[in-house]
This record gives sequence, C-alpha cells and structure tokens, in this order.
Amino acid sequence: MAYLEFVFNIETKEDYQRDLLINALGEAGFDTFEETPEGFNAYIKSAEFNEDDFNNALLPYKEIYSFSWEQNQVAQKNWNQIWESNFEPLYIKERCYVRATFHQPKPDYPLEIIIDPKMSFGTGHHQTTTMMMEFIMEEDFGNKRVLDMGAGTGILAILAYKLGATDITAIDYDPICYDSMIENSRLNHTPLNQILCGSKDVIPEKEFDIVLANINRNILLDQFDRYSEVLSPGGELYISGFYETDLDSLIDKASALNLSFVKKKLLDNWCSAKFLKQT
Repeated sequence: MAYLEFVFNIETKEDYQRDLLINALGEAGFDTFEETPEGFNAYIKSAEFNEDDFNNALLPYKEIYSFSWEQNQVAQKNWNQIWESNFEPLYIKERCYVRATFHQPKPDYPLEIIIDPKMSFGTGHHQTTTMMMEFIMEEDFGNKRVLDMGAGTGILAILAYKLGATDITAIDYDPICYDSMIENSRLNHTPLNQILCGSKDVIPEKEFDIVLANINRNILLDQFDRYSEVLSPGGELYISGFYETDLDSLIDKASALNLSFVKKKLLDNWCSAKFLKQT
C-alpha cells in the first residue's frame, strides 16, 4: 500500500513544538511518525490523505513558530523497524520500567511492563501517557473496576492490573491498537477482562470505580457524558491528551455532569487531571 511521507523541519526544534504538530496530524489521519534531528517524518496512506484536513491541522501553528515540510510518495515501509529504532526503555518514578521485547529485563524494578510498540500509540514516552502512569502509581487501584478509553497499546490497563485492579475493560477504536492490546496483555501475563474495538458506543452497561481516558480534548468533551454514566458514585476519572489552556473547558463540562475537579499534572505544556464523581 502506497504512503505519503511528509518530512518536517522545525527551526527551533523544541520538543513540545514537535509534539503539538504530531498531535494535530494524528487527529488529521496520519498514523505513523518518525522523529529526526531536524523535526520528524509523518506518514499517511495515500488513499486517506485529505489536503484540506492537512492544512487545517497545521494552520493554528503557522503563526506561532517556523516550520516547513516536503512531501514524498513512498512504498510501504517496515513500520515496526521505525518504531523499534525510536523506542528506548522508560523509567517512571523509580518504580516502573517500561521496555520492549528486544530490551533486557531489570528485575530490581518492582513494576515492569513489556510493550511491543508496532504502530499503536502509548508506549509511555509521550508526556500525556507518562503523567497518567504517575497518577495510577499514586492512587489505590486494589480490587477496582477500571475502564481504559483510547487504550492504545494497553499500557495503562496493564499497569492498573499490576497494581491490583481486578476488573479491567480496555477500548480503542483503531484495529491496530486492538491487536496490540491483546498481544501486550499476553506478554505481561495480565488477563484483562474485556478488550474491545470501538468508541464510547461499546462501553459496557456496568459501573466502574475508575475511568482512564488519554485521548484529546475534543473526544474527551464528546465522551464525558458516557464516562459519568458508567462511573460509580465516588468514582475517579483521570484524563490526559490536552494542553493546560484546555483545562477550563474540560472542568466546565465535567462540573455539569457532577464530576468535581481534584488536581492536575503538567509536563511540557501537556496536562492531565483527576476528577471525582460526587455521591
């Protein structure tokens, strides 16, 4: 299958600027990214590329900082090789070691998660995932019923299981992520109760003690109603995938659904937040 390659050059090369562009392009349909010293390369199936969506995704950033790109037509690449070349082991709070199958284990870490990156997002390296993992390690997940939305590789659901959660549902709309969740669940010997492919429409009709949602602002706003419906009284909602400037709109939406803002985390302009459903 033919792909389009967009080679981006970012003049200032600040990490958060690259992340902003990658996030915007991900929402516009690009499915694979490769970091480079000059910026990054972005890939999308030729048949799925829409020039208007592409230009609209980049428009908000053109006046903020300087970047350029070059478009190429490319044959199918070895996407796994691209991911592996960019995937380094990750250490979180000196408790959790995240590695791929091609890295050596470190038994001295109390928590170890094996993630085969492939093309799905959520290896823990992105700031949004890192903050969510920090939240999870700070809270009590023992015997909790957990819903992980936009689960990607399943890393948050796997961490929740390792910390004692006993009933876990992981959902992602991307079939590649769905397959990745199944594989990573097996690699980590963490039998998740349900792994589903879909969006809010496939959330089971049951109560959850904790909902995890590392997606983006627009999807969070759209799905907040459903999260509130399935969250038990006194239940906790953790969200990420947005910027600090988006937090007020998310708090307003949550408040209307009886979800009270508790606290936030910030990392390189990215934001995560905890909410509590009122009893």
